[in-house]
Amino acid sequence: MSAPFEERSGVVPCGTPWGRWYQTLEEVFIEVHVPPGTRAKDVCCNLQSRHIALSVRGQDVLQGKLFDSTVTDEGTWTLEDRNLIQIVLMKTNRDAGNCWTSLLENEYAADPWVQDQMQRKLTLERFQKEANQLIFLLSINLFSYLHQNPGFDFSGAEISGNYSKGGPDFSSLEK
Repeated sequence: MSAPFEERSGVVPCGTPWGRWYQTLEEVFIEVHVPPGTRAKDVCCNLQSRHIALSVRGQDVLQGKLFDSTVTDEGTWTLEDRNLIQIVLMKTNRDAGNCWTSLLENEYAADPWVQDQMQRKLTLERFQKEANQLIFLLSINLFSYLHQNPGFDFSGAEISGNYSKGGPDFSSLEK
């Protein structure tokens, strides 16, 4: 199985004073730099559908109303290498048109260039997802056809369109 789309194509991060955030069609990722040696017991993270609150060693780091709603039960946070908190939020609305322009309402907004790159990325991710679904459906239909028609015999097939001279020439597509 191939790596996820964002691993193959990279991410479009939005920098913040405490780290960065970025998004995919389905998720929002938040990376918060914390003092070296931070332990999980030093972290208080509250994730709700439209609200986030993060404090480290009693100091508020990030707090406010999220740009859009998330699936509360799917939100997670981890402390990595005792110096980075990774928060993953699952978007409720998971289509390419739902590109968050900021992490919180009116705070941590992506600048226009980053916003454009994020939207492009989500659109390409949607195209990739749809292409994978189409390939899967075509492979199921072809398997079903071959199973029902052993020998793959075109003798009874009909074709529509103007296919003079044997149909379209695909030789230029060969590598």
